[in-house]
Amino acid sequence: MVLSVEKLKRKRRGNTRWGNIARNLGMILPALIFALLFFTAIFANLIAPYPYDETNLPQRRMPPAWVEGGSTDHFLGTDTLGRDVLSRAMFGAQVSLSVSLLAIVITAVVGTILGIMSGYMGGRVDAFIMRVVDIALAFPGLLVAILLAVSIGPGFFTVVFALSVLAWAGYARVIRGEALRLRNSDFVLQAQIVGASPFRIMLRHIFPNIMNVLIIGITLNIGTFILAEAGMSYLGIGIPPPRPSWGSMVADGRNDLDSAWWISTFPGILIGLVVLSGNFLGDWLRDKMDPRLRQL
Repeated sequence: MVLSVEKLKRKRRGNTRWGNIARNLGMILPALIFALLFFTAIFANLIAPYPYDETNLPQRRMPPAWVEGGSTDHFLGTDTLGRDVLSRAMFGAQVSLSVSLLAIVITAVVGTILGIMSGYMGGRVDAFIMRVVDIALAFPGLLVAILLAVSIGPGFFTVVFALSVLAWAGYARVIRGEALRLRNSDFVLQAQIVGASPFRIMLRHIFPNIMNVLIIGITLNIGTFILAEAGMSYLGIGIPPPRPSWGSMVADGRNDLDSAWWISTFPGILIGLVVLSGNFLGDWLRDKMDPRLRQL
């Protein structure tokens, strides 16, 4: 009986050890992918083998280097105009990351300000802001973004505006819930007793305590915005050519999947990796930063 108990304890310790390794890998691999994405986006002008718009018609539709007929000069092959797929993917990382980060900054700032005001001040302010949030959430965000992009015309700032116009509402709803929870906490009540202004309380006492939720939301939304931008570029209403975007690169090769599959496949793989990495990293951060989940 004693041996059985000892075996059970060792088994539990082993399961815990493997569980910790799996959770750490769930953070390390996505973090490495994001680090590589940031590095590529920042230094694409220096590390890309070719300019993104350099054409070479005699070498068009050249397969990747490891496929028969390929060359190490174009490791991932070339597209229908002879442009290097690897170089265009690197510059596409610049576009995707710039659009997603700028849209996230706008939506996070607007949503956080409105959410804290709504949750802390309550009353008519809360009712008005929440009705606006309900209206914003009632519309399909991607469809509205597509309609705006079609109406205004394709462009970098058009895509950012189209993605940001409704996405702030999700932040506002989540942050409001945290502000409602915090406004009756002891440190907020003490600040009110000593005469701190509502602005100071929201800035110095409530905002630092909702940072965990905000960081998790931002991490989860990186992949979402990259996927939305890729979808708009795929439809031809995102970043205009010749500037490459992962979505437009997928669209460029959709008619040649049987003969030049690499034109669409590699940008599609990059989109999938970034979206999955954002989701895994956001889940890991939630598990680490939420005290209720740390106790499980």
